[in-house]
Amino acid sequence: MRNQFATLDRWLLFAVLLPALLGGLLMAKLDSGIRHWSYDSLLAARGRVPVTNAVVVYLDEESHARLGQSLNEPWKRSLHAALVNRLTDAGAAGIAFDIVFLTNRFAAPEEDAQFAAALKRNGRVVLAAGFHHEAGRTNRDPLMDLPMASLRLANGRRWGHAQMSPSEDQVVRLHPPNYAADNTNKMSLSWRAAELLKAPVTQVTNVEQLVAAAETERWLNYYGPGYHLPRTPFFAALNNNLTDDSFFRDKLVFVGAGTLTKYSGERKDSYRTPFGLFLGDDDGEDKFIAGVEIQATAALNLMRGDWLTRPPSWLERVLVILLGGLIGGGLFRLRPSRASLAAAVALALISVGAYLLFVRAGVWTSWLIPVVQVLVAWLLSISVNAVRLHLHNQVLRQTVSRYLSPKLTEKFSGARAEELLRPGATKHQLTVFFSDIAGFTTVTEGLPPEEFARLMNQYFETAVGQCVFPTDGTVVKFIGDAIFAIWNAPDPQADHAWRACEAALRFRDQAVMEVRGKPLVTRIGLHTGEANVGNFGSRERFDYTAFGESINMASRLEGLNKHLGTLTLMSAVTHSMVGGKFLTRHLGRFVLKGFEKAVEVHELVGRVEDAPKFAELHESFAAGLAAFQSGDRESALVAFEAIAQRWPDDGPTQFYLRTLAELGVGGDAGTGEVELKEK
Repeated sequence: MRNQFATLDRWLLFAVLLPALLGGLLMAKLDSGIRHWSYDSLLAARGRVPVTNAVVVYLDEESHARLGQSLNEPWKRSLHAALVNRLTDAGAAGIAFDIVFLTNRFAAPEEDAQFAAALKRNGRVVLAAGFHHEAGRTNRDPLMDLPMASLRLANGRRWGHAQMSPSEDQVVRLHPPNYAADNTNKMSLSWRAAELLKAPVTQVTNVEQLVAAAETERWLNYYGPGYHLPRTPFFAALNNNLTDDSFFRDKLVFVGAGTLTKYSGERKDSYRTPFGLFLGDDDGEDKFIAGVEIQATAALNLMRGDWLTRPPSWLERVLVILLGGLIGGGLFRLRPSRASLAAAVALALISVGAYLLFVRAGVWTSWLIPVVQVLVAWLLSISVNAVRLHLHNQVLRQTVSRYLSPKLTEKFSGARAEELLRPGATKHQLTVFFSDIAGFTTVTEGLPPEEFARLMNQYFETAVGQCVFPTDGTVVKFIGDAIFAIWNAPDPQADHAWRACEAALRFRDQAVMEVRGKPLVTRIGLHTGEANVGNFGSRERFDYTAFGESINMASRLEGLNKHLGTLTLMSAVTHSMVGGKFLTRHLGRFVLKGFEKAVEVHELVGRVEDAPKFAELHESFAAGLAAFQSGDRESALVAFEAIAQRWPDDGPTQFYLRTLAELGVGGDAGTGEVELKEK
């Protein structure tokens, strides 16, 4: 069992370290999914945020149909010119086209001219640039395909790339990247739009400041799922009757493809929204978001200064490792119920803390990693502590089973066993049982060790398994070949005296064991009285035992059997408690060694139904004993001699004949008490 606990302790050490190591691994290599869910869940928990200073104009399928535009060719530039003029007249604060005008292959020159004139007239338009990489070039050195020359001349230097950086699950979480260190023209469309409206973060005075501001890691603060921003179809934006000027006035207008609209052979300009996992099946297209709305969201973040940030990865990693160690070490020191409560409190604190940090400071963390750590630590603590509790209970059970019957072992399990193990003692009235094998040393002398061990194991197995435990006695200890047992502790037993007598008779009922033809005869002493009972050792060295004069009295009664030639003797107290439930014989009053007062002694002869065959002997013996105790030694001698003639093997009769021979018939009559000089 000690080895089992040593193994368990190693598992405990592993279980304490595992949450910390798990957190570190998740942060270092495996955290993308949990990190993304942490980000997404915070946005979903916060819900929608109203937006009033930006709108989106979609090139959607209905606009394709109403305006007669082909699904596999660019739109007429005259339509874009008309939209710019409409927005200019409506008082829009700025316009951003998430459409790349790279070629005039499908455009008429006069339409390009119209579009260029409209751009020049407005003067607050940002165009999208293409973006690509060539073989051998790094991601830090991309190439930009600028809008066609006529539009660049009309629009000045206001263009920005429309590249997105989606995660592997096709959710865009980071702001579109800027490449200010390579060329200040390589800025994102959202940055240029915010710069157009003089967002404070974009107003820098030199290249160094621009690089520092533009290349800071920013996380998108989505204001809602797809199509949350105020929007209108392209065809409606052109019509004053369908869309009022107030819809655009003083607002940043983003123009781009709707979810389903893209040119032939190109991927649709749509992405999954962070809210997608938390929307129901009925939300449909809200689970996706158009690229133009993402650009608008990023620009709004820059304008409002409410983009999201994340602590440095190294700091998060250190914190989750420390937290893992703390949680692992803490939960394993608690019982399962308290560990569950502590885990629930920890989960609540982590969740509420992460949410408050998000909504009040705009900082998001991979808060689900500590949640996983807590859950793993909780499950491990429950599992390991269940194993530990099982092993601990097994140790208690094995320890208690050495003393108690199987029925009492079941009763004294768990908390009651712990109580039994607690150092200390209480005073109980007990019936004490002492047994010894007559002539044990002589009988077993010269036995080989293996045969001796087998003999004693068989003897104790029979004594305990067939006699003491069936009557729910407590085996306190084995003292050589002697057995020390008690009743009425630790479990109260109103009939404890009867149980002890029953156990003694069960000894008599067992087949007599023999060693080399010599029988093993067991002698028993029984006494009922008060004693201090409890654990007088420690938790490590369990020693449940009893102390007091009552224990010594039972031992002396067992020894008295040798003098009286009997097998089982009991004190008057025990005799009074069993009443007429057993066949007994009064043997007189004896002053036992170590005791000043005489004690009345009774022989446990058998069961009540055996009375007829012992009636004449007991009647004759009672007469002789009465004469002895009254001081009439002569009459006592005559009576005992007569008994010896008929029952020559009666041990008590032979004892009194020897005693009378020593005392003599004449002289002082005495008190009728017999004092023993030896055990």
